Amino acid sequence: MKKFSYLAVMAACLSTGLAAQAVLPEVSQAFSEVGLNVKAVADSSVPGMLQVQTDKGLFFISENKQYLFEGNIYDLKNKKLVNEDILKDIRKAGVKDFDDSVIEFKAANEKYVIHVFTDTSCGYCRKLHNEMADLNKAGITVRYLAFPRGGIQSATYDELQSIWCSKDAKQALTDAKNGKAVKQASCKNNVAQQYELGQSFGINGTPALVLPDGRLIPGYQPAAALVAALSQNAS
Repeated sequence: MKKFSYLAVMAACLSTGLAAQAVLPEVSQAFSEVGLNVKAVADSSVPGMLQVQTDKGLFFISENKQYLFEGNIYDLKNKKLVNEDILKDIRKAGVKDFDDSVIEFKAANEKYVIHVFTDTSCGYCRKLHNEMADLNKAGITVRYLAFPRGGIQSATYDELQSIWCSKDAKQALTDAKNGKAVKQASCKNNVAQQYELGQSFGINGTPALVLPDGRLIPGYQPAAALVAALSQNAS
């Protein structure tokens, strides 16, 4: 698994200007006090605010370092989310870096490839997985990334590691989502890194779907709705 392209794209998207570069230590200190690890800082298009990429997603902070803003900022004049284009590029690069370690359910007539952060104990993850035949028939290839909602100390984390280390990971994942026991297995894996990647996107629940153009859909989508979403501005 290579992290270079993700970090390079993130750095390019959050190109650090002189003002942002000068306050990086101060911003890092301010964010550390609320438990966030700063990865990059940039001058924001919003006057009086800096844009900060962290291990838990994208945030904004006032230039005086007093006020931290979480969530999307909407540009009423231009009618768009200020941070969405940047996040799309970051997500696309991030999931691509893990393509050698996903569990893939490939469509025979592949039209789209989506990445799905999943948890074996999640009811809607199971519902989505049970519709895999419909998704594949619609030309959607699904690449799974692990996201144990309980964190890396949870039983689900251990189960996901066993799945990723199984000789037949696809079958092990399907078994787990059907409530069957998964044989314990161990190997060198990056389940923790996949979880951390999801957190850096601001994901806190599953399933979470990353579309080919970097859009993020939180939650379950039936095949028909997903095809409709994919057909909109797909790249």
